[in-house]
Amino acid sequence: MLKHLALACFTTFSLLAGTTSVAQPSGAEGDDFIYNVRSGDTLSALSKLYTGQSNHWRTLQSLNNVADPLALPIGKALRIPFSLIAEVPGQARISHYSGDITINGQRPQTGGMLKEGDSIVVGSNAFLTLQLSDDSTITLPPSSNLSLKRLRDFTHAGLTDSIIELEKGELETRVAPDHRGVGRFEVHTPVSVTGVRGTDLRVRSHDDRSITEVISGRAKLQTDAANQAMYIKPDQGTIVKASGEVSTGNLLPAPAMSEPERGPNGWQVSFPALPGADEYLVQVTLDEEGSQIYSRQTTTDTTVSFHAGGTGTHYVRVRGIAADGLMGRDAVASFPGQMVLQSSDGSPIMSSFDLPVTLQEY
Repeated sequence: MLKHLALACFTTFSLLAGTTSVAQPSGAEGDDFIYNVRSGDTLSALSKLYTGQSNHWRTLQSLNNVADPLALPIGKALRIPFSLIAEVPGQARISHYSGDITINGQRPQTGGMLKEGDSIVVGSNAFLTLQLSDDSTITLPPSSNLSLKRLRDFTHAGLTDSIIELEKGELETRVAPDHRGVGRFEVHTPVSVTGVRGTDLRVRSHDDRSITEVISGRAKLQTDAANQAMYIKPDQGTIVKASGEVSTGNLLPAPAMSEPERGPNGWQVSFPALPGADEYLVQVTLDEEGSQIYSRQTTTDTTVSFHAGGTGTHYVRVRGIAADGLMGRDAVASFPGQMVLQSSDGSPIMSSFDLPVTLQEY
C-alpha cells in the first residue's frame, strides 16, 4: 500500500541565550564555539572535554565573565575559542552519486572518503551526497561546484567543524540529525555566510545572488554588506543580491499532491495549482529524507510523470518555486521501484553482474 508522507516543521531546539531547555553544543559565533551550560557543568570539566586540557578554565572564566567556575548559570551561552579546541582531521564519505562528477579532477567511488581542501564538480545531470562523521549530510544537485574549506572533528566531543564553500549551484543539508548539537557548520557563498545549528537548510549560489532557505532549526546569515547578522527561522528564505540588497520571505507550503499512480509514461502525480508558485521542482529520491537523488525536473504542469531508478521503495518530492526563486516545502509520497523477475520459487533472477533482473515499464 502506498504511503503518503506529510512533512511537518519541527524546531529542533531553541537557541536563545538563557533558555534552560538548551543543554548541548550550539554552533559557532565568529571564532568561538558556543556551549549552553547545563546543570552540573564546571569550567574545568568543559575545558578538559573541548580543549583537552583542564587548565584552560581560567581563560574561559575571563572570556565569559564567570564569577564562580564551579557554579555556572544554567543555560548560559559559554564561548570557547576554536583556537583552543582540540581537533583532528575529518572526512566526508560519498554515500551516493550518479552521473559526471569529479573530485580534484578524478572520478569518485561510492564509499570514497574526502578530506579538507578537496574540490567537487557536479555535472549537468549528476548528483552527489556526502556524509560527515556526525551523520550530517550534504546533497549536491546538478551543476554545482564546492570546496571543503574546513573539515575537522572535535577530538573528544564527537562534533564536527566544517566550512563549505559553495562556488556555484546549490546544496541541501541535514546538520546533526541526531540532535546532539553542532560544533561548527558554515556555508560560504561569494556574497554570504550561513551558520547552521541543527538545521535542514538549502543554499543556492548564482552569479547575481545567493538564496538561503531554512526548513527546520535556525540559521544565522552574515553578508559582506551588512554590519549585523540576521537569523532565518523555519519556513523562511533570504535572498542576498550581489549589490548587497537583502530580502526575506516566507516559503510556500507543500502542494496537495495525490498518491502516485501508474500512467502511460511511468508513474505520475497531480496537484492543484499552488498559489504563489510559478513552477515546480519534482525530484525522485531513493531515501525518505531526500538526500539520495535519482532524478530532477522543473515544470509548470500540475500533473507530472517520473520513473523509478531501480528496485525498492522510491519517493517523489514536489515543491513550489515562487517568482523570486524561493522554493517551498516538499510534498512527499512513496512508490514501488521496478519489478524484479522471479523464478518459480519466488527468488529473484540475477544477471551476470550479480544484480536482479528488472522488468521495464511501458
